[in-house]
Amino acid sequence: MSAFRLLLAVLLVTVVLYTIPVIANHGLLSLLPTFFADMGKMGWAGQFNLDFMGFLTLAGLWTAWRNDFSALGLVLGVVAFFGGIPFLTTYLLYLSFQSGGDVKVMLLGDRRARS
Repeated sequence: MSAFRLLLAVLLVTVVLYTIPVIANHGLLSLLPTFFADMGKMGWAGQFNLDFMGFLTLAGLWTAWRNDFSALGLVLGVVAFFGGIPFLTTYLLYLSFQSGGDVKVMLLGDRRARS
């Protein structure tokens, strides 16, 4: 679990440190137009964005499912979709401590892990 937590922390710090100058140089409002414009060009950048959007969708659905599609779960699912790695690494770090390092509980939630 320590290695997994370290990986999560490294991913979080790396993406945040990369994102800061990108936002400073390009602004936050250019994200979505650039993201979808690259997809419209049918090149590798667009292919990567489409693939990445699939991962974001799965992350959002897993987050909502893990929280039984409750109101909080749905909100967290949307945050997972738009928050990407900064959200998911933080959430998984939180869950890893909350579950006492029990991966089954961390990924499935208490109710599903205990049944």
